[in-house]
Amino acid sequence: MEVRNRKVVLKGFITGAPKETDMEVKEGDKIVLQLPEDAKGAVLVKNLYLSCDPYMRGRMRESYDSYIPPFQPGSVIEGFGLCKVIDSTDPNFSKGDLVSGITGWEEYSLIHNTDKLRKIATSDMPLSYHLGLLGMPGFTAYAGFYEVSSPKKGDFVFVSAASGAVGQIVGQLAKLHGCYVVGSAGSKQKVELLKNKLSFDEAFNYKEEPDLAVALKRYFPQGIDIYFDNVGGPMLDAALVNMRVHGRVAVCGMVSQHSFSDPQGIHNLYTIVKNRVNIKGFLQSDYLHLYPKFLECVQAYYKEGKIVYIEDVSDGLESAPGALVGLFSGRNVGKQVVCVSKE
Repeated sequence: MEVRNRKVVLKGFITGAPKETDMEVKEGDKIVLQLPEDAKGAVLVKNLYLSCDPYMRGRMRESYDSYIPPFQPGSVIEGFGLCKVIDSTDPNFSKGDLVSGITGWEEYSLIHNTDKLRKIATSDMPLSYHLGLLGMPGFTAYAGFYEVSSPKKGDFVFVSAASGAVGQIVGQLAKLHGCYVVGSAGSKQKVELLKNKLSFDEAFNYKEEPDLAVALKRYFPQGIDIYFDNVGGPMLDAALVNMRVHGRVAVCGMVSQHSFSDPQGIHNLYTIVKNRVNIKGFLQSDYLHLYPKFLECVQAYYKEGKIVYIEDVSDGLESAPGALVGLFSGRNVGKQVVCVSKE
């Protein structure tokens, strides 16, 4: 069977925040839905769900000194996806298997590097959760909170971008650990979600705060033990002057920093010495040995009703550019996923 393989390609390197016009949905060439006999150790997959993640912005820039190489202009954009195996020459995968891993932003992908694919066992949890709660964002939250932040019961915890894919899980894990948790978000709707659905003790709209340091002092009069940073910039600066002695800052992302050519500096670094603050950046890939433990823990919490998860699902491959761009203006509510096909 031959089909035309629609795909999303990067038109050219970007310098600031991505725009929909930086990407193009193309019809693509006709492909045969069967692997050639000489394609050893490969799988052909049908992409069902695609994940939109902030790190992808870095891959759209012409930067070769990061932990992951950039996309090339004219090439298919790649990201985490949930796929169904159509054909396989890898003995570890069979037709009909569900897998997650890096795939192309297209309807069908040929994957040669199969050692990083993870087979998905069917369960009563939504398939798309394997890109969020049970996937890279969920594991990032788990590793960043338990391994990087060194939490203790009773800690005062602040989470920025708290309604996003990672932040919403961090906050709930912190509450289950016995912490006091406050989150920041960019709209009234998101603030209400944090307090009423995601179990945060308090939340505030950072866009309504003229002085972020004063706002944090209001919510943390005794100071912050753990700051889980997803945004960087002025929020990180404000958190630093509110950290308690021996506070910990887990630096997960810098979504507020739209350009490498015009970076924002941090002014309150003196507090690191005064309060003996530990600041650590991390990648979830540093802790992959903990993934089975994470999966067991979070699945149990979800099935027991101790954790909820919020998704923002866009339908159709053609919606993918807009879904990705929306991450950087706060358009999404929860984990942003694109449903390419429900088959």
